[in-house]
Amino acid sequence: MIKKSISLTAEGKKELEKELEELIANRPAIAEKIATARAFGDLSENEEYSSARNEQKMAESRILEIQEILKNAKVIRGGKRDSVALGATAVLDMGGREVEYTLVGPTEANPLEGKISNESPIGKAIFGRKAGETLEFNGKKIKITSIK
Repeated sequence: MIKKSISLTAEGKKELEKELEELIANRPAIAEKIATARAFGDLSENEEYSSARNEQKMAESRILEIQEILKNAKVIRGGKRDSVALGATAVLDMGGREVEYTLVGPTEANPLEGKISNESPIGKAIFGRKAGETLEFNGKKIKITSIK
């Protein structure tokens, strides 16, 4: 089976590594919650035990997910670009409202932080465009004023 490489910025990779460290460091605390809840008796009606086991399953699942992402990660380099590419920040004029979007892979996309996926509709629309270009997106004109 061929694994697809996952594009990450250096910052995104560091954030995932930090999250992985925190999840691994939290393993003993979760195990302690399970042991304490187990001591309460009948596990079939023990909400604390069920909750702790669910927390453990979620943490272990996320650990495996992050490890797989990091194993297949390709770090994209920023730098000065003449067109919108992964890792670049595009400054857009959206009808008099200026917004900045950093184009990232889908793994680290977070629109609330201005990080949009290259696979999102707006990401696809601006990818490869140059500063000064105007395009139409969802019936609105968007101008790429600069690329950082």
